[in-house]
Amino acid sequence: MKMKKTILSCLMLLAGISANAQEQKGTTEYVFEPHWYVQVQPVGVQYTLGEVGFGDLLSYNVQATVGRQFSKLWGARLAVNAWQSKAGSKFDIANKEYKWKWNYVAPTIDATFNLSNALFGFNPNRVFDLSAFAGIGVNIGWGNDEAATADKAIRAMGTETSAINNKTYSTDRGLEYLWDGTKVRLVGQFGLMGDFRVSDKVKIGLELSANTLNDKYNSKRAKNWDWYFNALAGVKIALGNTYSTRFIPAPEPEIRYVEKIVEKVVEVPAKAEEPEAKAEPLRRDIFFAIGKTVIRKSEQQKVNEVVEYLKANPEAKVNVTGYADAGTGNDRINDRLAAGRADVVVKALKKAGISASRISYDSKGARVQPFADNDSNRVSIVIAE
Repeated sequence: MKMKKTILSCLMLLAGISANAQEQKGTTEYVFEPHWYVQVQPVGVQYTLGEVGFGDLLSYNVQATVGRQFSKLWGARLAVNAWQSKAGSKFDIANKEYKWKWNYVAPTIDATFNLSNALFGFNPNRVFDLSAFAGIGVNIGWGNDEAATADKAIRAMGTETSAINNKTYSTDRGLEYLWDGTKVRLVGQFGLMGDFRVSDKVKIGLELSANTLNDKYNSKRAKNWDWYFNALAGVKIALGNTYSTRFIPAPEPEIRYVEKIVEKVVEVPAKAEEPEAKAEPLRRDIFFAIGKTVIRKSEQQKVNEVVEYLKANPEAKVNVTGYADAGTGNDRINDRLAAGRADVVVKALKKAGISASRISYDSKGARVQPFADNDSNRVSIVIAE
């Protein structure tokens, strides 16, 4: 029987999902990796503080270093500096200068601090990094024969006195702190290092340091600590990876619900239609090798089955969730692995022709373990429905 007026008003809830049809995006984060490094500085010059001309107190030196960078800010190193130091004195009595040199080797243990990372954040692609260092070690000196020769000549000048640096000096006292043989003294040092990036593992480094030790280093008695300053250049090579990357997926799209009121005019009683049979959801667990984010050949068939299901059910959508096992690695590594495992499955689905608007994905790292067996949690769980 026909009815000429509206006999039915009802509320219906329609879900409208606002989603971006383009590929889901995220951000890539650089993660610092602790590493060892070696450094060789074959080009160096030293200035030893003294009383004669600046050029007369310059000498060559070299340095070799083994270090460990523990974090993006802090590290430690063992540096061995060596070659030659110089000293000299000028006496107004005879208007003569005496100069001498000796050999040394100085191993030190230093703490390092990356100033660039502290001020601007960790960036492995930065062209120039500035670091500070400070430490303590020993200076082992030998070959002081030229100082002994100078001492004899100074004493032979007589017993007159002369003003040197506003101090009265008596020549008959000679070099009061003259030493021979091999001497070991504590040395403290501090300075700055500048590294120019060549590649992820290679840098060209420049270093300036100030070194101080007791008054007897240069054989002269001055009533203050002795100092020498080094400028060095060389190459630094990292042993192992200095950083890794971590992909952080973009947040899931917000689901918005819209209410609509629909009027329906019924002219003729309609025969109830049987609802279409809904396909059962499909789940496939795609397992990965330890530490890997590559789909193995043995697991590829599972991806193909998901693709076939989605093509046979055009309205179906799929969710991919990546996991890592809690028995190995740490949160940083496991977050990267879980995200990579989800990402590689998503890319395989898109390559097979599945629209990005039908795919959602997530990663749980090792914080969620879907299986009791540890090894089974190296997985991407794919649910299509």
